[in-house]
Amino acid sequence: MAVLARDEILGRVKQGIIKVEPFNSNNVGPGSIDLTLGNEFRVYSKKGKKVEVNENTEYRDYTVQKKGKITIRPGEFVIGITNEKITLPENVCGLLSGRSRFARLGILVHATASFIQPGISNRQVLEIKNISPNKLVLKPGIRICQLSLLEMKGKAKYSGKFSNQ
Repeated sequence: MAVLARDEILGRVKQGIIKVEPFNSNNVGPGSIDLTLGNEFRVYSKKGKKVEVNENTEYRDYTVQKKGKITIRPGEFVIGITNEKITLPENVCGLLSGRSRFARLGILVHATASFIQPGISNRQVLEIKNISPNKLVLKPGIRICQLSLLEMKGKAKYSGKFSNQ
């Protein structure tokens, strides 16, 4: 696998091979695309409950939806989503990571789901955790994370439970 550099990303977006909607070329760095925070969040409403974790456990049963800016208390975990819809061909996958400027403030953007499957066409879920001792206010539109794109050997397409988020 090889990481796509800025020129490769821009060229494939221009050709329509990779789609980022909405697209801002200023958000493309040397080896990644900055993605912005959307205005939809899932906040845990049933705290302290015992949750049996299995393949059928549904996170929506324990969260409520919020919109707009959000304040995250120390230690709190919320689910967010990117503003951008990403569409990848079947020979490109991605890795989602936080931006260091925000990590230094105590923001983690994913707990486990950093791998972006080939052939997806959706917005990316962010598993946001505040590990700082301060309340952090997040506003929609900030460039919260970055997506590195990797060219795969072979082709595959994700068609799982979250393919239309």
